Amino acid sequence: MTDPEKLFLAISHFAGLSKEAFELSEPLWQYHEYKKGDVFNKQRSVCRYMGFVLQGVFRSYIIDGKTGEEKNVFLYSANGFVVTFKSFINQIPCDYHTQAVTDAATMQLHITDLMRLYKQSHEWSTFGRLLAQEAFNVVMTRVEGFMFKTPEERYLDLINQHPDIFNTVPLYHISSYLGIQGPSLSRIRKRILSR
Repeated sequence: MTDPEKLFLAISHFAGLSKEAFELSEPLWQYHEYKKGDVFNKQRSVCRYMGFVLQGVFRSYIIDGKTGEEKNVFLYSANGFVVTFKSFINQIPCDYHTQAVTDAATMQLHITDLMRLYKQSHEWSTFGRLLAQEAFNVVMTRVEGFMFKTPEERYLDLINQHPDIFNTVPLYHISSYLGIQGPSLSRIRKRILSR
């Protein structure tokens, strides 16, 4: 399957986009490769691209002003979108860094092109609405996870959302994302495997 075919399959599944509507966008997507550690978007810069992740994993993170520790906020993996949504939609500086955790590849769409697609096609407008709803759901799930769920429940949610992540991402990134220390993650994994 070609990269545009993967992209079409994902978008049509996500938003019911027709082949005709997708073809409006096809020349606008740009293929981009990232090496591990490459930056997708820097903190305090405006996010101008939305990326569909073909392969690899990205993370958004902040740096704690007191300790200098990096804290992972979001993870993005294959067949999903990597975008610092608030910055992208409002064209304002981003609150965090986003970088490739592994070698990765994306198909990227510029904000100007997406806005043009919204005007051209009702199907693309629907895509935009669904993307905004998904971004809201991701943020609320993260917040509620820290408020109402145990670290083990957050771990199980992570496995459901990103099933291959443990094969590709170092455990310290995972423990940071879950808001726990490495030894706690090891205990959770051991407990689950022993069931």
